[in-house]
Amino acid sequence: MVVKTAGRQDVSLSDDVVDSFRSSLRGALLQAGDEGYDAARRLWNSMIDKHPALIARCTGTADVVSAVNFAREHGVRMAVRGGGHNVAGNASNDGGMMIDLSLMRGIHVDPDRRTARVQPGANWGDFDHETQIHGLMTPGGVVSPTGVAGFTLGGGMGLTRRKWGLACDNVISVEIVTAAGQVITASEREHPDLFWAIRGGGGNFGIVTWFEFQLHALGPEFYLAAPIYALEDAGGIVRAWRSFIEHAPDEVSSDVIFWSMPPLPDLPPELIGVPIIIIAGWYAGTPEDGARELQPLREMGTPLVDLSHAGPYVDIQSAFDPFFPDTQRYYWKSLFLTSLSDEAIDSIIELSADRPSPQSLFAFRALGGALSRIPEEATAYGNRQALYNLSIDTTWQDRADDQRMIAWTRAAWSRMDAMTEGGVYLNFAGLGEENDSLARAGYGGNYDRLVEVKRTYDPSNLFQGNINIAP
Repeated sequence: MVVKTAGRQDVSLSDDVVDSFRSSLRGALLQAGDEGYDAARRLWNSMIDKHPALIARCTGTADVVSAVNFAREHGVRMAVRGGGHNVAGNASNDGGMMIDLSLMRGIHVDPDRRTARVQPGANWGDFDHETQIHGLMTPGGVVSPTGVAGFTLGGGMGLTRRKWGLACDNVISVEIVTAAGQVITASEREHPDLFWAIRGGGGNFGIVTWFEFQLHALGPEFYLAAPIYALEDAGGIVRAWRSFIEHAPDEVSSDVIFWSMPPLPDLPPELIGVPIIIIAGWYAGTPEDGARELQPLREMGTPLVDLSHAGPYVDIQSAFDPFFPDTQRYYWKSLFLTSLSDEAIDSIIELSADRPSPQSLFAFRALGGALSRIPEEATAYGNRQALYNLSIDTTWQDRADDQRMIAWTRAAWSRMDAMTEGGVYLNFAGLGEENDSLARAGYGGNYDRLVEVKRTYDPSNLFQGNINIAP
């Protein structure tokens, strides 16, 4: 068969070589035409339609070692799929090999130590399902099908980020397969340079086969504030929100979402599709304290609808799931801001009125708190001192609209980029971005140190199907 090399050249592999690889796996090795191939290659973002020559469906760490050794020995270009939720589609490639970890979904919770060990195919819905029976959690993805692995390796901004930091800040250790096919543990005591790098440095240094997380007591009840205001009132409301978040305790995390009213249950039909802003707030504490602390968000104007309530953590954590299905096309970009100026607010309001589809949204995420108190150099994750993140989440259905949607998003991003210091959140990087400049914008002052770690653990750049740090 013919496969792509790391340099995107074609190389022929004999049937004996492929069969030998297949026999080394407990999981299946799929090729085009095999039963299950199309389902396995499919990713969350329906823009991504790649056809790997081989899909190694790993069932455990030993299968990952076999796949890495095969790729290295034969020069095969590879991509690594965890939850398959990455918006840029880096979990696959055309003509190479996908190392598919989606069957590796084991989770073990130790409630006494407040830790959880998690395999890389698990998503945050899986994780929360297991931890919440003990009233425990760690900062996870806002949409529950988001994969634990990619989210964490890229940093991971969740609903409790101002209280307990990023997902990567809560990693205690990892088991990781290196480019040499070695299985090692990385932690503060073992391979600390690698441990530093994987906390925000993405999949550049190996394939993590187990994560160990620190857990925190929260739930099962959790408080959400979610008043929905008309876009025409956004100028005063977003300025009031800015003032609120500047003085909010760490327990409060909050977003402003510029959107169109989704088709919610019991909503008057005339409100569906109306341009809106949602002032979303979450409280990392008791629901009673949350209701009190987040009440100002509900009084910044006259809401069209107010969805604020206390409910099960797993329900609130997955509340946005229906609006981000795997049947839509996504192109996202982001920026960090050290402050939220009146000019930035007014520009987003203007752009929001011109969104190219009703599913598309802008979101300001308040940062700071515990996230910003960790020194910039403590982990690979960059831009910790930014106080806000802006994401432009363009979403649509029709393939014919692809170029128009991408062009609109890039133009909106360029306009907002002129008002910022240039940092980006790499988990929201769009398809087809230029890797080197993107990596430098994402890692900032940590980039050079990441290059040194890359040279140590992956000098041949075997792991390059990502926002790549070249050695």
